Amino acid sequence: MSIRHPRATAIEEVRMKRSSTPSPRPAGFGRTPSSRARAVVAGLLALVTVTGCSVSTGPDEIAVQYDSGPFSDTTFDACVQPGNRDYHGPGDQAYVYPAGQRTYRFTTAEDAESAPISIVSKDNLALEVTGIVTFSLNTECDTLQRFHERIGLKYGADEEDGWERMLYDYVGQPLDRAMDAAAKDYAWKDLYNNAELKQEWEEKVGEYAAQFIEEQSGGSFFCAPNYVPGEGQECGDLVLTLQQPQPPEDVRNALAAAQEAIERNEAQKAENARVATELEAIEDLVDVLGPEGYVLYKALENGDIEVIPVPAGGGVNITPRADQ
Repeated sequence: MSIRHPRATAIEEVRMKRSSTPSPRPAGFGRTPSSRARAVVAGLLALVTVTGCSVSTGPDEIAVQYDSGPFSDTTFDACVQPGNRDYHGPGDQAYVYPAGQRTYRFTTAEDAESAPISIVSKDNLALEVTGIVTFSLNTECDTLQRFHERIGLKYGADEEDGWERMLYDYVGQPLDRAMDAAAKDYAWKDLYNNAELKQEWEEKVGEYAAQFIEEQSGGSFFCAPNYVPGEGQECGDLVLTLQQPQPPEDVRNALAAAQEAIERNEAQKAENARVATELEAIEDLVDVLGPEGYVLYKALENGDIEVIPVPAGGGVNITPRADQ
């Protein structure tokens, strides 16, 4: 008979308990490959459902939408017209642009898109011009797509900062060039003082600007402010409103001083003419009344002599004045 140590007996009992307790299965244990694939697909479909997006445009906005999901190349999809909402898949992209009338201001105002534009006249004097350009972006869908892919993407023009930078390069710079080109035909005083010639210059600026803006952008992307796509209208030209070109302040001051001198000279001429006329009248009176008669006439005219009517044969009593 063998005697077992109590400690050995206890260890053996623990081993027997461990071997009789089943081990937990890892997640997915026992699934077939096809069931695991179905689970993955179901998860992806759920992700697509959750991450689907939409683009919404206001009444003065339009969007270009691109299919660029995780399983496709980036391709143009459609334009989302003003006042609409469109749903698209995950990863697809939409870019919202302004529709309807827009402006480009070049003034001294802090919120203007540009500072005043400087031009040089035919007689080589620099002048500053302020004004505003009114236009609409061409929102015909094919044209808008070309604008977005050629210009909009480069500037991020669907955002406010990018839109302003784009306008400066594609409207402001050609406009500056157009103003200079037209100003070469006019002296600065004509642009500053002559309303008729200033209007003629403004019309030339409009013609040059339309040409230069289209050349710069490579298409008819900027149209007349009342342009509506799809109604058989032509794109039309941007509308310019230009204020009177201003020469430098010292030139304006000198011009004002010269004008003041001219006005003083004209006033003196008028005074000289008045005096000459009066002298002629005096000479005529002297010829008629004689020198003493003229003196008496002027004394009577000025009230220096008091005239008292006396009946024929009547007497006259004269009382000296108190101040005499």
